[in-house]
Amino acid sequence: MTEEEFDVFYAAAFPRLVGQMFALTGDRNEAQDVAQEAFVRAWDKRQHLLADAAPEAWVRTVAMRLAVSRWRRALRWADIVRRTPPPEPTPGPGPERTALVQALRKLPEPQRLAVVLHHLCDMSLEQVASETGAPIGTVKARLSRGRAALARQLSLADAEALGGKGEKEDDRVR
Repeated sequence: MTEEEFDVFYAAAFPRLVGQMFALTGDRNEAQDVAQEAFVRAWDKRQHLLADAAPEAWVRTVAMRLAVSRWRRALRWADIVRRTPPPEPTPGPGPERTALVQALRKLPEPQRLAVVLHHLCDMSLEQVASETGAPIGTVKARLSRGRAALARQLSLADAEALGGKGEKEDDRVR
């Protein structure tokens, strides 16, 4: 079968094959996929297909086998999913982590970035300086100011968690 003969064959047979595969699968997208795959395989074998030897029957057989294979694969997958227990739920962040994230959000971005990179990502001062493009002295200052601001924010959060009943040392009358 020449390329021109195959093009004519494809144009005439593809809509019929999609309709037949839709009747078999019940899914138009699946029908189009298997029909297209069957025609790709027929294209590879077009030298051996003869126009007068019912090539449409060969393509239909290939498409049906592809549809059945996909259906079986879907059944196996559904069986595996059904037999696999769902994963244990992962607990959400604790109150300490939530308080830390809220306190970090209140820091200016350069301080927050320095604190996160150094303390949470375990980067050295030199690595933080390289990552941020700031001199090491600036990174040290940002870390110092960031830690001080975090300490204030977290102590305020602790006081609020206690319902405002806890006094800070600075608030006491001496």
